[in-house]
Amino acid sequence: MIRNQSATMAGKVAGRMTSTFEGVNKRGGNWLYAVSHQWSVLHLMMGFLLGRAVILQELSPFAISFFAVMYFLKRNRLLLIMFSIIAGSAMQSMEIASANFLGMAMVLVLASVLERRRKMELNYAPLLSFLAVLLSGITVDYILNKLTWHSLFMNGVAALLSLILTLIFVQAIPILTSRRSQQNLRTEEIICLIILLASIMTGTVGWFVQDVSVDNVLARYLVLLFAAVGGGTVGAAVGVVTGLVLSLANIDAIHQISLLAFSGLLAGLLREGRKWTVAIGLLIGSSILTIYVGEQREILQSSLETFASVLIFLLTPRFVLEEISKFIPGTEENTSSQQQYLRKVRDVTVGKMNQFAQLFTKLSETFAIPHLADVPDEEMQKDYFLSEVTKNTCQRCWKRDQCWSRDFDNTYEALSEMMRIMKQDGEINVNEMPKDWLRKCVKQDRMLTYMEQEYIRWQNQLHLKQQIAESRRLVAEQLAGVSRVMHNFAHEIQREGVHLHVQEQQILGALEGVGLSIRNVDIMNLEEGKVDIEITQPSCEGRDECSKIIAPLLTDILGEKITVKNKDCQALADGTCHMCLGSAQTFEIDTGVAGAAKGGQLLSGDCFKVMEFGNGKMALAMSDGMGNGERAYLESSSTLELLQQLLESGMEETLSIKSVNTVLSLRSPDEVFATVDLALIDQHTGQAKFIKTGSTPSFIKRGKEVIPISANNLPIGIIDDIDVDTVSYQLKPGDLLIMMTDGIYEAPRVENKNLWMKRKISELKTNHPQEVADCLLELVIRQHYGEIHDDMTVMVARIEHYMLPWATISVPNAPKIDRPRYVS
Repeated sequence: MIRNQSATMAGKVAGRMTSTFEGVNKRGGNWLYAVSHQWSVLHLMMGFLLGRAVILQELSPFAISFFAVMYFLKRNRLLLIMFSIIAGSAMQSMEIASANFLGMAMVLVLASVLERRRKMELNYAPLLSFLAVLLSGITVDYILNKLTWHSLFMNGVAALLSLILTLIFVQAIPILTSRRSQQNLRTEEIICLIILLASIMTGTVGWFVQDVSVDNVLARYLVLLFAAVGGGTVGAAVGVVTGLVLSLANIDAIHQISLLAFSGLLAGLLREGRKWTVAIGLLIGSSILTIYVGEQREILQSSLETFASVLIFLLTPRFVLEEISKFIPGTEENTSSQQQYLRKVRDVTVGKMNQFAQLFTKLSETFAIPHLADVPDEEMQKDYFLSEVTKNTCQRCWKRDQCWSRDFDNTYEALSEMMRIMKQDGEINVNEMPKDWLRKCVKQDRMLTYMEQEYIRWQNQLHLKQQIAESRRLVAEQLAGVSRVMHNFAHEIQREGVHLHVQEQQILGALEGVGLSIRNVDIMNLEEGKVDIEITQPSCEGRDECSKIIAPLLTDILGEKITVKNKDCQALADGTCHMCLGSAQTFEIDTGVAGAAKGGQLLSGDCFKVMEFGNGKMALAMSDGMGNGERAYLESSSTLELLQQLLESGMEETLSIKSVNTVLSLRSPDEVFATVDLALIDQHTGQAKFIKTGSTPSFIKRGKEVIPISANNLPIGIIDDIDVDTVSYQLKPGDLLIMMTDGIYEAPRVENKNLWMKRKISELKTNHPQEVADCLLELVIRQHYGEIHDDMTVMVARIEHYMLPWATISVPNAPKIDRPRYVS
């Protein structure tokens, strides 16, 4: 028990201590946040060091440029920034402090004048700093009796430098003091940032810690940071810019330009290792140049400065380097940051598309809900009909009470029977009326007339309501189809967002390993059976390397058949060849078409299309417009054009047919229709789907066997709503698919046209698609002794195994390509 009590007390004490520490940390964190963000400590430090910075022993163009920019970026802390600049300037000399104070006052005066005229913009900051530096320098020299031609010239130089520095600070200061949504810096922005950092370090010139110059330590540390992040090019550039700015502040440090540039180059070249290798590169570079140009004391001092910068660099947390590398183009962190940014944009786009898809789904469900007015109840129909009939007959009759009050059931029964006869026969006469009702009713003729009139009106209303219900149902189906298309498109966007940089490098290395000169490899999709790769290489001058070498190599690397889908050789333009390679389909389809217009004319009412959708699917479509000539041609061609656009957009084939039917039925009040014969073939599986609306049967020839494919659907455009039936069939290599219009099928003067056509197709001696189409057309024309009584078109497709034109080329030591796994 004592142990338990002691444990409980210890737990309470620990809990109180923990809460106390958390409270202290929280207060400390709040205080740190208040100091760093609300008090703008970073801006105050920058103002202090830039106020202290002097170049060419007498010019101080940094302070006023910084103040002019901060007037637009941080106006609420302008007074504190002014005090920090004056404090830094006072550490140099009171003359510089006076000139900077007077210059900042002039900036405020000029800015207030521009604000009164409503012309105050950030573009005026360089002009303000130029005028402020020039006027303040001349005023101070005049007061101190130092105004000479030399001082005027130097004040002009300082004013020009201030103008240039303001342009630099406008781009560089927001990079340090604000977060950017898109983390990507241009080369100009990086150079401006380095100039700003070097200018800030100029404020530390003259500071020593045990004979170690602070500005040299900071300069080498800055070179180490950027060399470790951006490599040799960035390290050398940072070294040159930093050494140049520091040499302007201290003319004795002119050799720092070459030392920092060479050290940054060596450090950047060794950045593929760890931080130690970057540090070793800087040590080697600085040691070589220091030994070459320095004396013994300078060698010792420079070595101490280098070791101090290396120590600070090694103690720098890794996340600092990662944050800096996000802004440097070409680094992995920057690429990852860009990919993350693009991923967020893609996710937002997908989310919006899914929202729109859900909206269309909800609209579809709303339109699909049956309303009572659309589907009236049978009893409600009867009561409404009888009430309208009796309104103008029984309500004005003197025997109303006798018929309805005293004998309601028999009267209602008699009228219901008359209504049933009216609905059955469409009309009614006196002989068909109930005998008991005839003996009682004194207004038989009037009742009969009103009943017939009301029946006609009621039928019209019912037909109109049915049309509205069908239209609402069709709109609901089309909205649902659009919703599915948008959902599928959003899913495809998410799949395309998978970054395949590693696989691209593997394929690039494998192709270059066999001697090919490849400039770029972009993988759009690496899913099995749906590979899509774009490759750019120097032009092969017509040697067809993409089909003969690259596609066979990729076949071995990826482990599946790869073929060239498209290529664009710009040998005469820029000397490059751009090719698109993808998965080869299992089957290939060869087509042939033959046709003739009625009477031997040039324009036929029959149209056909062969469509490929890029995912291994092919569509063969034929349309026969009503009649012949130009009108029929326009109807059939517009039908196929609209059908192609709907299919390419990803809409289901049945819904596409219904949408085309709706457009044709609503487009013109005339009696216009067209047949559609559609065959969708999957070249990966050989599965075929047939959709026929008013078209003639199709035939599949498999050896001597002929298989008819038919469906009983009306042509599109006749009625508002059609039932689309689909017929599926598995095709095999060597099959011939024969599609024809009624001009071919109806032409033979035989009783059983289906049997006759099957026999003629089975007797064909050739399997070549074009020859089969020509033979069938010629056979039908000979049946009519050379006369063409209707538009005739026959389209033949032959299905065969796809054979690669070149054998697979094995790549020695080819890498294993890891395909991404998609989860639906």
